[in-house]
Amino acid sequence: MITADVPAVVAVHLKSFPGFFLTFLGSSFLHELYSAILVDRDGIALVAGDKSGIIGFVAGTTQPKGFYRRLLQQRWWRFALASTVPALKRPAIIPRLLRAFAMPEQVTRQDKRGTLMSIAVLPSYQGRHIGHALVNAFLEEALRRGLHQVDLTTDRDDNTAANRFYQKMGFVCERSYETPEGRAMNEYVIELLAGATSPDDSISSH
Repeated sequence: MITADVPAVVAVHLKSFPGFFLTFLGSSFLHELYSAILVDRDGIALVAGDKSGIIGFVAGTTQPKGFYRRLLQQRWWRFALASTVPALKRPAIIPRLLRAFAMPEQVTRQDKRGTLMSIAVLPSYQGRHIGHALVNAFLEEALRRGLHQVDLTTDRDDNTAANRFYQKMGFVCERSYETPEGRAMNEYVIELLAGATSPDDSISSH
């Protein structure tokens, strides 16, 4: 991913995650988020595209602990401005937003473990193994940077396709937990040195 890709990445996110919290925060917030991941020394940000432009992306970090804290230290005023309108529209989101930037403690943190934070493929391009290719590219880059594991979280309920996708790629559900908002989540992890993953259909969210 390069800086010029960020607007297209935001557009893919908005089309792929209707009704989700980050989508509610809007394009300005997402632009700051993906721009920050892109320039962070520990960020991994990759895109898939064709002649029509960006059709999918994957983003995450090799250092999940304190990740959002680092982003805030570098770009706090940008995130503050991007959050103002959504917070005014729905003040109840403010505690959740603050918790999100604290990187929830419910998620397991270990040395040499990175986190895949977001992956999306345009709905019209699903079923072409693009999601699989993006995840594999992310894992290869994580391994190149010296990681031993990569984790991710996804909704536990009403999310069969995404859960099956990660399981078939070799991710193992390490545990389930609930967020303070009552959202049931599965935490998956994959051992990067354990062997290759197997192909499967692409997905739009995790």
